[in-house]
Amino acid sequence: MNFDGLFSNFGELTTTGLTQGAIYALVALGYTLVYGVLRLINFAHSEVFIAGAFAALWTWSAFGLDQNSVISGFGTIVLYLLVAMLVAAVASAATATLVERVAYRPLRKRNAPPLAFLITAIGASIVIAEAFGVYTRRLPQGVPTIVSNTPVFTIGGVGITPVQLLTVGAALVMMVILDQFINRSRLGRGIRAVAQDPNTAALMGVNKDRVIMLVFIAGGAMAGVAGLLYNIRIGVLTYSVGFLLGLKAFTAAVLGGIGNLRGALVGGLLLGLVENYAAELFGSQWKDFVAFAALVVLLMFRPTGLLGESLGRARA
Repeated sequence: MNFDGLFSNFGELTTTGLTQGAIYALVALGYTLVYGVLRLINFAHSEVFIAGAFAALWTWSAFGLDQNSVISGFGTIVLYLLVAMLVAAVASAATATLVERVAYRPLRKRNAPPLAFLITAIGASIVIAEAFGVYTRRLPQGVPTIVSNTPVFTIGGVGITPVQLLTVGAALVMMVILDQFINRSRLGRGIRAVAQDPNTAALMGVNKDRVIMLVFIAGGAMAGVAGLLYNIRIGVLTYSVGFLLGLKAFTAAVLGGIGNLRGALVGGLLLGLVENYAAELFGSQWKDFVAFAALVVLLMFRPTGLLGESLGRARA
């Protein structure tokens, strides 16, 4: 075990872990929203993330950018980021809505068992992933350098890059917006009502189908933003990246407390840190093992996750 490397690189590992964990957290929000309302795991959500990532990449391509492009100028960078973020969020939200309308709603109308939803979700996930695989000929796609990865200042001897600031900052901002929307708005009250008791909510005039669609749209938009941030951080996009990342995001949702929005954020950040510490301590080949082992150990002592509060009981 490389304790010397862990202690000497602790600051850098922490910043890198928080950056990766922020992406996990944004994707985890979609899992936790759908589970909080439907008590189902949307395993097609990882491909909703991929749709946003590719939408952002194609947006930059439409501006004439390629993998060799390096953008300078604050105003230009902000423009490229905002436009791509909007397109990515819309693309992922549209993909999530399509999955809900085609894969889930017919099953709900027929009162299908939970196993049918699970099989359908896996099928939808494979279909979407393979569609992107065919389109890209299964080749990795290079991403233009929109945001610099050169440190702009240091904290305790650790260089902080614009990519890290943007990723963590965007995740926190999106989390706050979603949390306030769920807990403060009228539509958010409808979501919490359906999550707590769908039948009573329907008797009180809440349109259940509209609420469920709104949940998929909100979760999809978060995944779209995560897709853009993934592009900026990694620099290369492949059609199959959603599988493992989606599994990690689901793990983050369970770690923080499935059905809890703030738990998704906590779980994502914590999982990112655990992964990076484990990679330095045991070697990169043990990173995934330690991440999932930590989840198993936590659930043995706290089955509901760290925060463990359902969406229907959430309050600001």
